[in-house]
Amino acid sequence: DVGSLFATPEEVARQAIEAGASIINDISGGENDSGMLNTIQQLGVPYIAMHSRGNSLTMNELTQYEKLPDDIIQWFREQLKKYSVAGIKDIIIDPGIGFAKNAEQNFELIKQLKSFEILGKPIMIGVSHKRFIYNSLNVSVEESLNGTTAMHMACLMNGASILRVHDVKEAVETTKLFMKIKGI
Repeated sequence: DVGSLFATPEEVARQAIEAGASIINDISGGENDSGMLNTIQQLGVPYIAMHSRGNSLTMNELTQYEKLPDDIIQWFREQLKKYSVAGIKDIIIDPGIGFAKNAEQNFELIKQLKSFEILGKPIMIGVSHKRFIYNSLNVSVEESLNGTTAMHMACLMNGASILRVHDVKEAVETTKLFMKIKGI
């Protein structure tokens, strides 16, 4: 049975926590595995719920929205109700930059990150070395650190409270400068 060779997202989450992880980052916001929300509740760990549509093969075709960021905020409102019913309390939201969003939509979401504050949850953002950055700058992914750093500052200035990064030293420096600007 080929299906038994692959762990479900819920099984991976459980194994990760048992191995010492302390948070679950779910790129489907609980929609790809019916057992995920129950598992998160049982484990009692913080839950990062990301907005996405489709899968890696279909998401680039699912970028139609009536109004950004309102459509994604409404999706989160519906998901937050499900999380509440499931007994999940410690929730971080991630608008899902690059997941079923085109470059223009990614920039728009970053510009309007503060609008997600209405949900009352910390906002995590993952822009590190993403296609919309290096394509916009006409550089390679390997040359996109400067653009990534600039976008990290923009995200922090616009309401992100958590950055998902690849380049830790540079992200820490960006965060320190952001905190100086904000007087924190």
